[in-house]
Amino acid sequence: MSTLEAASEPLSEAAVSPVKLAHIVLRTDKFDELIHWYQTVLNAGIAFNDGALAFLCYDDEHHRIAVVKVPGVRPQPDGIAGVHHFAFTYANLGDLLSNYMRLKATGIEPVWSINHGPTTSLYYEDPDRNQVELQIDNYDSVEEAGEFLFTSAFETNPIGVDFDPEDLYRRHKAGEDETSLKMRPESGPRGVDTIRLH
Repeated sequence: MSTLEAASEPLSEAAVSPVKLAHIVLRTDKFDELIHWYQTVLNAGIAFNDGALAFLCYDDEHHRIAVVKVPGVRPQPDGIAGVHHFAFTYANLGDLLSNYMRLKATGIEPVWSINHGPTTSLYYEDPDRNQVELQIDNYDSVEEAGEFLFTSAFETNPIGVDFDPEDLYRRHKAGEDETSLKMRPESGPRGVDTIRLH
């Protein structure tokens, strides 16, 4: 069945739109220069910076811009965009997982599923391999999410813990408490070198 044929079929789950654009992530070998530029241009503060990963914020979100240091990364050729991914936030876990199932039915599946701590996130690749993150906030307030950035768990692992979206969907449908489903499991050290940066 083609994508167009699949799109004309009735959806088993109602389509749900995200509620906001959350943040963008940029990869660079000019780490400090890029951070400084975004601080200047957006009047942004630094919420986190370990020398390889930095989070910048300029409003009530825990971060709007993330900068990932990739030593030796080549300059992008003319006509190629330089954004790692765009992120969109859904209202709750049910909406995120309902959308996951709706997209799966059309043949679109995440390339990475991870609980970052502040968010539970599903990453997708578009036909040009640009990454799009669909996420939910794991905390009830921006302040609580921001507090997580100062924990030893985040210092040890600022990336997150992978999860199986099918298992999360099954557990959610079975009525497991949403707060426990969104809690990031304990993990060992993990850094930027463990994620896909293309």
